[in-house]
Amino acid sequence: MMPSDAGCNINQASGNASSEAVTEHIKALLEYFRVANAADCRTFLQSMCVLCDNIPMHLESKLMSAAGYENSACEPSNQSVMAGKSPSPPLEQLIKRPRIDYWMQYIATVKHSLQRRWERVSEQLVTDVQLENVWVGLRTANRTRERPDQTPGPADKGARTPEPDWDYGSMDSRVTLENFLQGCAGKVTVLVGPAGSGKTLLMSCLGQQWAHGLGPIPSFCLFVLLEFHQLNVLSRPLSLSELLLRHYVPVKDSDHNHSIVDYLLSNPEQSCWVLDGYDKFHSKITKQDVQKELLDPEKPLPVADLISGLLNRQLLPGCTLMVTCRVRDVLDLEGISDKVGQLLGWDCQEIKEYVDNYFGKKGDSANRALGVKAAEVLVSSRHLLAMASLPALCNISCICLQYLLLESGDPGRTPIPKDRGSETRLQAGEIEEKELQIQGREEEEDSEVQREDQGGRNEGIMMDGTINRPQPPLTQVQIPSTLTQVYLTILSAFLCRDPDTRGNNDKLNTIKLPQSYFVFLCSILSHHRSELGELSQLAWNGLEESKILFMKEDISQDVLEFSIKKGLLSQVELRCEDGMLVNSYCFTHLTLQEFLAAVRIMTSDDVSDTQLKKRFSLRTRWMTKSDQRTVFTDSLHLFVCGLASPCCTPALVQLARTPGGTGGQIWVKKRQTLVLNLLTKLCQSNLTGPKILELCHCVQESQDHQLAKQVVGTRPTLELRNIRLLPNDIDALAFVVNSVGDNAIGLDFRACSMESECLDVLPMCQHIHYLSFCSRRYGDKFAEKLSSILPKFKSLRKLEFCGASLTSTGAASLASALPSCPEVTEINLSDNNLKDGGIKHIADIFTKQPRLVLVKLGRNNSSLEAVDFLIGKMSSFLNIQHIHADGTKELTVTISQNPDMNSLLNQKWSRPDMQKLANSLARCPSLSILKEKAVNKIILKIPFGHINFRHKLSDDDDGNTETVSSVSLCCCGLLPTHLERVWRSLGTCPDLTLLDLSSNCLGNKGLRKLLDILPRLSAIQEINASDNGIGKERVVMLAGALCSQNNLTETHISGEQVILKFCPDKRMNNSSLPPSDMTPLCKRLVQCHGYLELDLSHCALTDKAIKNLLTVLPKMTSLQRLNVSHSITSTNAALVLVRCLTVSQRVTSVELRPQAESFIEFDSVKAKETSCRLTHCSLKGDILERLLEILQQGPQLADLDLSSNQLEDEGVKTFVDCLQKLKITTYVNLSNNGLTQKGLLDVADTLRTCDNVCGVEISLNAEDRCVIWFTHDEDCERTLSVTDSGLERDHLVRLAEIISVSPSPTKLEFKNNFLQSDWIEDFVKLLNSSQRGFSVSIDERWIRSEEAVSLLCRCLYLSSSIHTIRVQHTTLHLSLVNSTELTSVSLMDCAVEGHHLASMKSVIQRCPSLTELDLSHNSLGIDGAEFLCSVLPSLPNLTSLSIGSKEASVAVVEKLSEALLQAAAIQCLNLSGHAVSDTAAKIMTKMLPRLRSLNLSHCGWSASGGLQLIQTLAECVRLETLCLDCLQLNEDGRMSLAQTLRKINSLRSLKLNKIATTMGPSQANGVLDLLAAMEGLTQMQDIELKGWRMADRGIEELTRLLPFWTELRKISLSKNLISDHMGEMLLEALNSCTHLEELHLPSNSLGNVTAAKMALVVPSLTNITVLDISENSIGYEGSVSLSKAIMCMKNLTKIYLTSVGTSELCPVAASLAHCPLLQDVGLGWNNCGDKVALELVRVMPLCQKLRRIDLESNAISVSGAEALVKALQPCPALQMIRLWRNNVSAIEAQTLSLKERRLNFSST
Repeated sequence: MMPSDAGCNINQASGNASSEAVTEHIKALLEYFRVANAADCRTFLQSMCVLCDNIPMHLESKLMSAAGYENSACEPSNQSVMAGKSPSPPLEQLIKRPRIDYWMQYIATVKHSLQRRWERVSEQLVTDVQLENVWVGLRTANRTRERPDQTPGPADKGARTPEPDWDYGSMDSRVTLENFLQGCAGKVTVLVGPAGSGKTLLMSCLGQQWAHGLGPIPSFCLFVLLEFHQLNVLSRPLSLSELLLRHYVPVKDSDHNHSIVDYLLSNPEQSCWVLDGYDKFHSKITKQDVQKELLDPEKPLPVADLISGLLNRQLLPGCTLMVTCRVRDVLDLEGISDKVGQLLGWDCQEIKEYVDNYFGKKGDSANRALGVKAAEVLVSSRHLLAMASLPALCNISCICLQYLLLESGDPGRTPIPKDRGSETRLQAGEIEEKELQIQGREEEEDSEVQREDQGGRNEGIMMDGTINRPQPPLTQVQIPSTLTQVYLTILSAFLCRDPDTRGNNDKLNTIKLPQSYFVFLCSILSHHRSELGELSQLAWNGLEESKILFMKEDISQDVLEFSIKKGLLSQVELRCEDGMLVNSYCFTHLTLQEFLAAVRIMTSDDVSDTQLKKRFSLRTRWMTKSDQRTVFTDSLHLFVCGLASPCCTPALVQLARTPGGTGGQIWVKKRQTLVLNLLTKLCQSNLTGPKILELCHCVQESQDHQLAKQVVGTRPTLELRNIRLLPNDIDALAFVVNSVGDNAIGLDFRACSMESECLDVLPMCQHIHYLSFCSRRYGDKFAEKLSSILPKFKSLRKLEFCGASLTSTGAASLASALPSCPEVTEINLSDNNLKDGGIKHIADIFTKQPRLVLVKLGRNNSSLEAVDFLIGKMSSFLNIQHIHADGTKELTVTISQNPDMNSLLNQKWSRPDMQKLANSLARCPSLSILKEKAVNKIILKIPFGHINFRHKLSDDDDGNTETVSSVSLCCCGLLPTHLERVWRSLGTCPDLTLLDLSSNCLGNKGLRKLLDILPRLSAIQEINASDNGIGKERVVMLAGALCSQNNLTETHISGEQVILKFCPDKRMNNSSLPPSDMTPLCKRLVQCHGYLELDLSHCALTDKAIKNLLTVLPKMTSLQRLNVSHSITSTNAALVLVRCLTVSQRVTSVELRPQAESFIEFDSVKAKETSCRLTHCSLKGDILERLLEILQQGPQLADLDLSSNQLEDEGVKTFVDCLQKLKITTYVNLSNNGLTQKGLLDVADTLRTCDNVCGVEISLNAEDRCVIWFTHDEDCERTLSVTDSGLERDHLVRLAEIISVSPSPTKLEFKNNFLQSDWIEDFVKLLNSSQRGFSVSIDERWIRSEEAVSLLCRCLYLSSSIHTIRVQHTTLHLSLVNSTELTSVSLMDCAVEGHHLASMKSVIQRCPSLTELDLSHNSLGIDGAEFLCSVLPSLPNLTSLSIGSKEASVAVVEKLSEALLQAAAIQCLNLSGHAVSDTAAKIMTKMLPRLRSLNLSHCGWSASGGLQLIQTLAECVRLETLCLDCLQLNEDGRMSLAQTLRKINSLRSLKLNKIATTMGPSQANGVLDLLAAMEGLTQMQDIELKGWRMADRGIEELTRLLPFWTELRKISLSKNLISDHMGEMLLEALNSCTHLEELHLPSNSLGNVTAAKMALVVPSLTNITVLDISENSIGYEGSVSLSKAIMCMKNLTKIYLTSVGTSELCPVAASLAHCPLLQDVGLGWNNCGDKVALELVRVMPLCQKLRRIDLESNAISVSGAEALVKALQPCPALQMIRLWRNNVSAIEAQTLSLKERRLNFSST
């Protein structure tokens, strides 16, 4: 060691001496150690490395290496040094040296591994990878989704909208990858890109550069390249050291592992971790919202937690991290990433360079010529060009082009260049799930920003797949027209490759190329059918399991070798969990796997229709955190649609063909039909913009023009908003848009990001009438490009370029192009930055646009100079009708043949500006109206020549008169003295309708003068005198005028607002009335005669004011409506106003709610009944007692609504105790009062205590419903309904006590009350002692299957009073009558299986009086049949047996047939859905003759067995009911059925639905034979003939029979092709069926004629309860006629008018008011608007039994829905209004549903 005072000397030198002295001292030290021994030098260097901070790593490693190790045999040290007291080296010094050495050794090992990896990857690259030539678009980190458009809506006011950021990856923000990675040390950097953009290849290149000491990663750092698809293999927890040293690059000598990891943990900043392919990771990164403690690096953790720990800085804080993924995965890294970049795709030049290199740029001339042709073809194909922008797919495109060019030429003459496309077989982590920028509609997360220099891309475009597109002149090669066809070609190209013959002028395999491309394609596919079958199965399985890597055992050896040889599969090294390397395999590209999976779907029946439908969905490009992660590119549905195209059918048939068979043509066509049907449904669905665009791509793939027409059939404008658009998107749009021929279509690109190349493609869209570009992304350059194509849109009528970044320059470009669009009628350039210059450019084109009607130029930073310029244009261009300028907000020019008006509001006029304006206006000879509102008061003299208007009128101003209909003199400083001059200027003004005198200084005196002039204004409709300083006296003055002036009918007074209106009914509106004015006001209004409305809304009425009002109220005999909305400020005030019920006998309705809408309605005479609604008050204690006192003194109430009054249990108890004293006829609503089960019991007790209570409905869930119903009939059945109320055993006991002493028969309904089985049993047992009849239904979800059987048995065991018992679905139904026997047992549709019935055997056998047993719609099986066989002998009185099944089973009927034969009492038998064998049929023929009712619907049998049964039916002379729905009839069966019907004249009910369909269209005469056979059925009451398609001949035959069926109650004839004329005949024939109750005629062709006949016939059919004429074409005239018919249907309970061909159903809705028993109304799918909704609002209170209204798929807006919400309040019986698919957004629907839960906006 150096001398002991050396350190001190150094410190002193550094502290006191000069720099020269320090230098000399250091030299001395160096000289000393130069001659010192190794031990001293080693000790010194180790001490320096330990004690000094921030020594560069590479310097420290060299120093430590120079120091060397201390041997056991140390060489002698300098004695002088040893004699000193220098301490021995510390332990840290002894440890650090070997750590660094092991660290450097490990780095060397990693470098070698990465170099080998790069050699393997790069050996077949077509071009060199250079980071300085790879471009990256900068993105903002932590971005959650594409930035929403910030363009203001129409309601936004003010000046310009703030500029949003430009698109991520724009040309101004792009850098090279090398520059992008600069400065990433210690940060988390994310590199995103589509699958196939080369992310993995670039990371491998980065590792190779690091290994050579190049690139942005320092060579002294450890470069760790981890691939997520490799990490997926690691299932067990592992530590950080295991991840690094066992999984990444294993270390042979594990003894050094601790040293390496220890150094890494001590120096985390010296490591760079590259995590490649996060999109392939099966797990998900977890984010820490707050800083958590560091994780223990030695603790084993799941691999997902390890990676999350690294990214969250809980492991190795300070290390450098880089993650590659797709854009949609950036959401998972939100809050973690510091820098995000997106790889940009290749531009046209880069693509051409790659193609040249691929085809051997330096090779022979033949290859170079082939490369030139390939580049030309690629640029001409939209699909190939889009694929080629991604490096991996560019390689595949070249393979495809090579195949196409050789196939179109002479394959024997042009050699194929040596295949060097390694991008198609990336090794190990080099698998790139290259998600296509498919058709340019790539998902937003995978749509890279295109390069600016892409002009060549559009040269020689081959416009494939779209109507009237030109074909390319480049080559005779047959270019596929869809993406699917491209992949079929790619598949053929791979199959034709023969790598073994490379370099030998190889040809396309050994198959000779035929002339037809598709014939050749089919021959290739047929040749490799078996291999492709297995590969497609592998692809489909991988898709189902989200699997892209396959092991050797997943595929047969021969197919594996074949696939690798052809290039369809690539080999990938995979390190297993034990560290061993194994081979795995993946498809060349993910899209190829998806394509083969689509082939599997279309050719194999092992993929079910359900699986196809599940996979078939349109994706959106809007990313959210809830999106499901997938490794695939979501292209499957596109390929499926493409394969549904007829041109792909031959290829699919070859693959679907079974070996040795004739093939699967039928199967393929069936699948194609299914896909087209799915597309058809989507075409008719309501879709967002991204999904519409995706649908266009699907339809383009299908090449189905009829589907394309359907896409735009219901969408006159395609709204594609807030998404990125690429040229292929426009190409798909063109295919769809051009399908409609000359019909004009609109395209709305609001807030879309669109490259200029898209505009090059846009003219392919023909017959566009509307274009909208509204986004800050669009500026002058975009406008310039748009201007170059606008002349091609000859049918364009409306152009919007608003909310953008347009300046005067862009406006000039548009102005130069617009004259070439002669049909333009409307231009909207508002909310830009045009300023005055830009507006002038646009104004200059007014005279050049012959059809221009409207131009919007508001919010453009313009000044008054622009307004003046437009007014100047008005003088030269006389067609300008209206110029409206409102400050900086609006500037609109309306153009027509009759210019008449200008509006110049909120302008900051100066005196020179005003005079300039006046001079301009003087040049407008046809100007008739000027509205101007200024900020300052200035005098304006306008030389009109006929009339003078001024802001201030002076005494020396003269004016002549002119007749005008509207005069506005607001903000003019008018005084009362000026009014005389105003009257003189206006003259008599007989046509004046609107006079605006607001914002002047008229005061009370001016108002009095105004009222005096009213008789002279004969045509006046409205006068506005607001903001004139009028005092309180105005109320009495206006009230007097209202009574004295006949033409004054409405006054509105609110604050400073004073408005007089003139309409048929008198109204007085006053929202600022003091209490002292109430009496004089009302006394003055007493003098009014006729209809009077008094509006005191927003008045904050005091108790005193209300009392004054009540004093005068009886004398106001003309008052019809009193509006006190938002004027009731307290519960006490509401209570005072309720006293109107006692002071006036004319009150018909009282509706009071504090601070909300409140009304009192009056009749002209004494009201018979009154409706009272007092809600949202606090009715507690004394207040409630006062209310009850008032109600007892008041008149008879029809209904009383006390909902939402905080009554709680105590208040409800007080109310129900008083209920008997109240005079109520219909209902009391106590909902939303905080009831508990205690209050529930009190309300239920009213069934016992109140004679006129007939029903109680209670639900304690979120709906909190409590309604008490009343009746006049004391003997009627009483109902208690309790739903979602959480009842317990004690509550059931109390309810049983209440019901047991009820004076009338009672019906109990319990639903979803969480009742347990033993509680129900106890409840049933308590009801046993009752002397009255009970009907009980209990619905609980657990009452199914075995539990249902057990509960049924227990109830029968506990109660001897059960008369009937039934379990249907999840509901137990009981009928209890004392001293009776069990007659009926049913278990219907409750998932009962045969073996469950064993426990019933003993119970049933003890019930000999049982007459009915129903086990329908369960799974009885052979066990169920055996059960029936065992119990039937013990049931001698059983007359009805029903075992209808959902599953056809031969065994059940065969097993039962003998037992049925022995059960002689059975008269009614239901065997629907079963399969009947010939043996069973033969036995059954012996029992059929004794039956009265038989149901064999949906039964299956052989032809002979069925014929035998039908023939036997002729012997059933007692048969009254026969159901043979969906019967399979051949000719013999039909003839036999006809003969049978002629013989069984006892029939009363006949159901033969859909049997004609099964007979086939060729047997139309058979329908007539069957109808003719019914002539003798004169006792017919119910007949159903649905789906017969009998048409006119059949209806004519039926009308001949109807007059004989005088007892007919129901007839159903849906889907029978009934024409309008025959519908008229049918109704005429029904005129004799006076007992008819149900008429079902949906899905026919009925129209106005039928409806008119119905209006004439229905008055005689007074018993009709159900009418269904849905899916006909009634039309408006028919709806008027139908309304007349409905008015006569007093017993109507259900009416269905779904999709009847007209939206004008107001007459029908209004007529429903005449149907007091109505319960169910269906008006869906008619496109009805708010008018129909408002009619229903008027009808709903009149139909108190109404339960349901269906208004789905109409055009009802939020306004109409809100009206329905209000109307529901007085309709407690109404349970649901369906409003799915209306003009109500999801957010608005949710808000409305929270207000009123009975509104249903869902599809179910």
